[in-house]
Amino acid sequence: MPVITNIEDLRVLAQKRVPRMFYDYTDSGSWTESTYRANEADFQSIKLRQRVAINMENRSTASTMVGQPVAMPVAIAPTGLTGMQHADGEILTARAAKKFGIPFTLSTMSICSIEDVAQETGGHPFWFQLYVMKDRDYIERLIDRAKAANCSALVLTLDLQIIGQRHKDLKNGLSAPPKLTVTNIINMMTKVRWGLGMLGTKRHGFGNIVGHVKGVESMGSLSEWTARQFDPTLNWGDVEWIKKRWGGKLILKGIQDVEDAKIAVNSGADALIVSNHGGRQLDGAESSIRALPQIVDAVGKEIEVHMDGGIRSGQDVLKARALGAQGTYIGRAFLYGLGAMGEQGVDKVLEIIHKELDLTMAFCGHTNIKTVDKGILLPGTF
Repeated sequence: MPVITNIEDLRVLAQKRVPRMFYDYTDSGSWTESTYRANEADFQSIKLRQRVAINMENRSTASTMVGQPVAMPVAIAPTGLTGMQHADGEILTARAAKKFGIPFTLSTMSICSIEDVAQETGGHPFWFQLYVMKDRDYIERLIDRAKAANCSALVLTLDLQIIGQRHKDLKNGLSAPPKLTVTNIINMMTKVRWGLGMLGTKRHGFGNIVGHVKGVESMGSLSEWTARQFDPTLNWGDVEWIKKRWGGKLILKGIQDVEDAKIAVNSGADALIVSNHGGRQLDGAESSIRALPQIVDAVGKEIEVHMDGGIRSGQDVLKARALGAQGTYIGRAFLYGLGAMGEQGVDKVLEIIHKELDLTMAFCGHTNIKTVDKGILLPGTF
């Protein structure tokens, strides 16, 4: 086993162990992938101020996100097909998040169902991410299932009314069910660990959908259903009825523009996530870390602001926090760990990010994450 010191080590290992179509699904963006690359690259241009001769004892990264205690200002982002990176991937990731003391967010398009995750984590509260489909009856039942599973926050995604074109997915034949071309079959046969894991689980379909929608009883019928279900008419009025139906903490995901952030405040949501869907929707959009400061300046006193996109280290978390994000989300980072080493890999990701966050915070002269602000950043680099 290679020595794992950073997220990139896990990415390299995941690329070796996960079938190409599922690895590429994770590690790609839309069109030219310029926004996907900018999300990560733009963190690197932001420079930190090193401080010295300050007592670095008794450090704390503990914070809150939507009023819930977190061991560090990081949550697991909702990602579709997580259970195809590793067998039972959502369950394993939820367990790792529970152990570490951070929120896990389950995607509507997960392989393991809401009920699977609730049962396998002993009823520990987690968050649920909602996509709005044309079948409103299904959406209402989905919200009720999340309530019944003791989910403590609902994350409503607003930026996937239509799906951006992701070239790698088209070339790999990624669909529901996946196209088992000769090339794909040969590639899967080389991923022995992954294959044995999949043989050992019954969870291979979209657990929140198959069996819960009339006429969708298999992956084949699912493909037809999903192709026509994402709703291009989604609007702020829908946010109102979802908030009323849910009744709990509501987080709006996919805000990149100040005007939309102001509307989000008026919607009564508890938080918004500055996000461009990991560069998977509008290619050419601004990176999340560049969009963050202006949104914080505009609405940060009225609503809790979070961000996702491009976080690959604890330093990235610290920079986002300095620019006003109360919380951050990791998607690809945890998926690399999951694909590489299962639950142990997600544990390693959280350990790496926490250690980098803790040490960098101290080097910048702070011992408590709650006191971190723009003062830790070199002026002119953000």
